[in-house]
Amino acid sequence: MALTPQQQLEANRLLMQQAQTDYDTFTRDAAQNPGMADNFNAQAAEAQERLKKYTNQYNEQQNNVYSSEGNYDKLLSGSNRDAYLSLKTLFEGIGLGSLAGKIFDYVKNGYSSDTISILLQDSDEYKKRFAANEVRKKAGLNVLNPAEYIAAENSYRQILKQSGLPKGFYDSNEDFVGFLGGDVSPTELQGRVNLATQASTLANASMKQALQQMGIGQGEIAAYFLDQNKAMPFIQKAAAKAAIGAEALQRGFAFDQAYADELATSGVSRDQAAQAYSRIGDQFNTLQSLGNVYGGGWTQRQAEEDVFRGGNAASEQKRRLIASERGNFSGSAGTGRSGLAQHGGQR
Repeated sequence: MALTPQQQLEANRLLMQQAQTDYDTFTRDAAQNPGMADNFNAQAAEAQERLKKYTNQYNEQQNNVYSSEGNYDKLLSGSNRDAYLSLKTLFEGIGLGSLAGKIFDYVKNGYSSDTISILLQDSDEYKKRFAANEVRKKAGLNVLNPAEYIAAENSYRQILKQSGLPKGFYDSNEDFVGFLGGDVSPTELQGRVNLATQASTLANASMKQALQQMGIGQGEIAAYFLDQNKAMPFIQKAAAKAAIGAEALQRGFAFDQAYADELATSGVSRDQAAQAYSRIGDQFNTLQSLGNVYGGGWTQRQAEEDVFRGGNAASEQKRRLIASERGNFSGSAGTGRSGLAQHGGQR
């Protein structure tokens, strides 16, 4: 089994330690035994060579560990280290901490901070982070500096967040490339959002009622008027989430919106939810009673986890309860609790 980098370091450290001990011992023996000085000095010289070898190996391995962990500052010293840390902090501040390796290489090769800043703008990472600038160039618009670019993104994000639009709808840096590339100012975006919100408010009352019964709220409706294509997945997910909740409520179970959101995200449809809650309802009271008798309980969440996901702790608890009841029923003819045990706990 191959050693990890840290294990290799420790192994080399022990070899260095042993070589140092041998060197000290042979040097002392040579001084204390003049008649055998030549022999001890030869052994001391050999130990010193081993010490140099293991020290070089240790330093090389340590540098490899620093490099693999991104601790490039520990590979530099003096003004080079200061320049690296300054540039690293600067680019981390604009979301480009991934450029640390390139910064280290440029500093190590003697480039100035100003030159490095210019060179990094040609990197794939930089171009991806400020992708809208390429669009602006092709449209004949001026390129935004990082501060201007990020300020515009933050303004967009704040406007959309305050408008109650669904989470994930136009709230990432990639979402804003179109706005920035099209030179859409925050003021113009605010106007668009206001119009979308107004349109959602003035929309046909019957249509709004139908959408809201599907779990599609004002935010999703406004998103639809702002960008139909981008809003559709959010509307579909909201509808699926509401449908899952409706199936739970219809059978007397609680509607946990966060859990329904997880199920909707995983692709559970209304038909699947209907079938699942039907099975849960058929078994729930019996399993709950068995949980009270044999321990471990049986809750709505356990039932949901067993039916929707399966192969988990809830499924194991169900199996244990049924097995316990089957064993008890086999030994006691008058138990009266035979439902799931007799039928093998069908799912």
